[in-house]
Amino acid sequence: QVQLVESGGGLVQAGGSLRLSCAASGGIFGSSFSINTMAWYRQAPGMQRDLVAEITSGGRTNVADSVKGRFTIGRDNAKNTIYLQMNSLKLEDTAVYSCYAMIGTLSYWGQGTQVTVSS
Repeated sequence: QVQLVESGGGLVQAGGSLRLSCAASGGIFGSSFSINTMAWYRQAPGMQRDLVAEITSGGRTNVADSVKGRFTIGRDNAKNTIYLQMNSLKLEDTAVYSCYAMIGTLSYWGQGTQVTVSS
């Protein structure tokens, strides 16, 4: 059974930084490149879940316009881990951030980590 474990969420003041990590483990066979796209999504209360940033096994990235220039996604294939460096955080970045991975043709989600930005 594949598990995605997120860490790094918390409370931060506006303008501050946080770094999220998501490690995939269990049930992964062969090369780490069997993990295709990994991504971060976020969902604020009462809102839909939106893509924040995604990264392919080859390192191609796609970042939402709302966080472009402030957030950076990175990946360590050897560790089956992705990172989200969040700088210049704004109040509107407050949300539950969830990790996503596509392994083969199957999709997996982490349980989410809360990020709260205060004024």
